[in-house]
Amino acid sequence: MTQQQQAFEPVPLDVLIIGAGLSGIGAAHALSEKCPDKRYLILERRQSIGGTWDLFRYPGIRSDSDMYTLSYSYKPWSNRKAIADGPDIKRYIEEIAEDSGAIHNIRFQRRVVSANWSSETSRWQVVAKATDASGAEHEEHYEARFLFSCSGYYSYDEGYRPTFPNEQNFKGQIIHPQFWPEDLDYAGKRVVVIGSGATAVTLIPAMAKTAGHVTMLQRSPSYVVARPQRDSIAQSLQKWLPLHVAHSLTRWKNVFLTQFFYKLARNRPDQFKQRVLHMVKTQVGDVDMKHFTPDYKPWDQRVCAVPDGDLFRDVRAGRASVVTDTIETFTENGIRLHSGQELEADIIVTATGLKVNALGDVVLTVDGAPMLFNERMSYKGMMLSDVPNMIVTFGYTNASWTLKAELTADYACRLLRYMDKHNYREAVVRRDASVQEQPFLDFTSGYVQRAANVLPKQGDRAPWQVHQNYLKDKLTIQYGRIDDGVMQFQ
Repeated sequence: MTQQQQAFEPVPLDVLIIGAGLSGIGAAHALSEKCPDKRYLILERRQSIGGTWDLFRYPGIRSDSDMYTLSYSYKPWSNRKAIADGPDIKRYIEEIAEDSGAIHNIRFQRRVVSANWSSETSRWQVVAKATDASGAEHEEHYEARFLFSCSGYYSYDEGYRPTFPNEQNFKGQIIHPQFWPEDLDYAGKRVVVIGSGATAVTLIPAMAKTAGHVTMLQRSPSYVVARPQRDSIAQSLQKWLPLHVAHSLTRWKNVFLTQFFYKLARNRPDQFKQRVLHMVKTQVGDVDMKHFTPDYKPWDQRVCAVPDGDLFRDVRAGRASVVTDTIETFTENGIRLHSGQELEADIIVTATGLKVNALGDVVLTVDGAPMLFNERMSYKGMMLSDVPNMIVTFGYTNASWTLKAELTADYACRLLRYMDKHNYREAVVRRDASVQEQPFLDFTSGYVQRAANVLPKQGDRAPWQVHQNYLKDKLTIQYGRIDDGVMQFQ
């Protein structure tokens, strides 16, 4: 499909992409470049491009990965910030959509509710709920040869939100970051942020600029490390080299460094932990280190990054504080903890996490038979057992999401070209009963544990394993055989 193609006949499509976020727009770009003859459409449930970076509007929203790896290899990141703000990332996605022509192939306010594979026609039959300008919904039907799910892994409709005792007694405001009110005024006010993950450590420095005081209330600490807001090596390379070359070198530098430190953390967890705690101590000042000392090994959960140590700076200056305790009850004026301490608050922010869902809550069937996500086994972290002609994008937990998303999109194009060359209509991986099940993610984070019955499984051997290793995936996904003896064609 050419960049200028803007109109579509009703059916059939070659590829139907679900989601116009970073993954979905990246998939569309890959199709435009590598399969220009393919007719595709993107269905996006929201009113604009961006996915995560359009949904979240809380103060300070930013990446927790460096932008040289969160960006795509073909679209250099030229902003001076290595850890970018949400609006900058959204603009980056919009630029890719414009450059690739994908912007013309998006249908907004289309929520996909079901997808059925028909073996008779070798096509997906997809039902979406479209919302018009008046807010009324109506059904739309699509058919496509291939389905490409780029809808992420969490619910847009609800976050994870535990109920606390006597919340109704609190006289102030209770807010979840996923649904941040645009008109919230927290200047001069006392704020308690419940949580210790990426959202909490992002929110607190942003709110501390104008709030009276911000308290991070955590049940247990997370690993928090400072990362430079600007990459001096990247900036130097851009002065002397063409932008694409500088971007590529910086990207590979960060890939290797990330992988090196991850392996170091997993192989020598005690030494790595002590090094991280020493760095925190030098930056946070005279604070009890129990608030920054987790009881688990590094990378059992995702490590939180704070640009230029902004969180540590605010704690050291007294604009923010950290309390490690559990909640006994909400009171009229704040929160009483099990230790007896009371935290007074005007605003309480429940940064308690995401609610993981499967395929954006799309009901998936094959010839009418339900294909439950948690009963499937993942093939190379991209396809599902016994589900034909479907690609699922799922990024890394220990590196930038986009690294895996780009490999996945390129693989999908290779698969489409291979099928065209051999005149195949269907590609499917069949479950091997001899392959033992393992959890999809080897992570102890709360949102992963809560999703144990939602996510698919991985296997105990290739190609059913989900590698959290970009270098290994690049070899097996980008250069491995399509017809590997496991993928079946007809």
